[in-house]
Amino acid sequence: MTNRLLVSIGLATAMLGGSLGIVAMGTGAVAAGGDAAAPRLAAKAAAMLGKDKGVQAVGFAEQAVALAPRDASYRALLGRAYLQAGRFASATQAFSDVLALDPADGRAALNLALAQTATGDWVGARGTLTAHAERIAPADRGLALALAGDPAGGIALLAQAARDPAATATVRQNLALALALDGRWIEARSVASVDMAPALVDQRLVEWAAFARPGNAAQQVAALLKVTPVEDRGQPVQLALVAPADPVAVAAADAPLVAVAAVDPAPVEAVQTIPPAPVQVATVEVPRPAISFAPRREIVQALPTAYAKLAPAAPVRMQTAAAPARIQTASAPAKGNYYVQLGAYENAAVARDAWTRISRHVPRLAGHAPQGMRATIRGNAYYRLSVGGLARADATGLCGTLRASGGRCFVRAHAGEQLAVWARGGNQVAAR
Repeated sequence: MTNRLLVSIGLATAMLGGSLGIVAMGTGAVAAGGDAAAPRLAAKAAAMLGKDKGVQAVGFAEQAVALAPRDASYRALLGRAYLQAGRFASATQAFSDVLALDPADGRAALNLALAQTATGDWVGARGTLTAHAERIAPADRGLALALAGDPAGGIALLAQAARDPAATATVRQNLALALALDGRWIEARSVASVDMAPALVDQRLVEWAAFARPGNAAQQVAALLKVTPVEDRGQPVQLALVAPADPVAVAAADAPLVAVAAVDPAPVEAVQTIPPAPVQVATVEVPRPAISFAPRREIVQALPTAYAKLAPAAPVRMQTAAAPARIQTASAPAKGNYYVQLGAYENAAVARDAWTRISRHVPRLAGHAPQGMRATIRGNAYYRLSVGGLARADATGLCGTLRASGGRCFVRAHAGEQLAVWARGGNQVAAR
């Protein structure tokens, strides 16, 4: 349970296919051509996956797909090999092909959403999870949603699954991680402590804090699967899934387009071909037209008499145009005394993690500087994270944008906020 940050072993196994599932897959359907080499290559790829040798597995799986390009099980194996090799762009293509061949494959849909998340396509990942919701277990779909930038939606699914009397520790740990990704660290600690000793809970929260602050889109998925992401140019072109060609209708032999009477043609006298008499064409010397130019004559236009005595023009006084009226753009909110609180966290470090995640997910926050203040509520110390210095209407609009993106916030008046401690290095936007 210590591997993969205690993230759902069920989810990670489902994403990679599970060792048992992969080995069993090696005996799947054979290509239409009956090529006996394809199953053997698939079995070798499965064996390499079982040994965590993703690069070698890719080689065998690609050969199997090349021999049986319309076998969905071989393409699913190839996709899982790409995941283990850290090739997320190729995995996205492979699992898309699997679903094109077998739309009911829920495991492939979950794998596709994972690969899309790793490539930064959060919208596509959420769309995949929604389209295949009935075929993906709620506990797995909940954590996948949280990873794809919708922690609130993931928490809703996981909380419902955790209330089931048959819920496992894995489901509860998934819920705890989703809460951590949403910045709700106190609740995450409470849920995690149900199945873990207090000392382990503290260690797990430290790991989750690093997990919630990835340097790029691929790092979270790579940490989840315990793989190393690599530069990936995509699946080889020759493995692209090609739709079968439509059959060409051939006219029946007994239905000729033109009926020909079965009559022997009458003999035709041979016609003597008389060659045409040669015609002599006289070569006429056509004179080339000479280009002649008219004699050059200067044309002088007489000036009007009114121009005879032209006084120097009076200097024109250039009037400075009136400054154009300032147009207030929607992106320049008016200053005011209202703030949008984004959350209350255990300390400034946790708040900084939350700010990094929220500002990356909501581009509108790019023009605002993070504000923070310490507060004590019911004896517990918190660090409030907000943005503000806005008019009430602007603050309400910004909070609405955050909620539409799946975030949580509320609007309140100024309560002593200052520029957040991590934003005081001089490289951040000045506080409004």
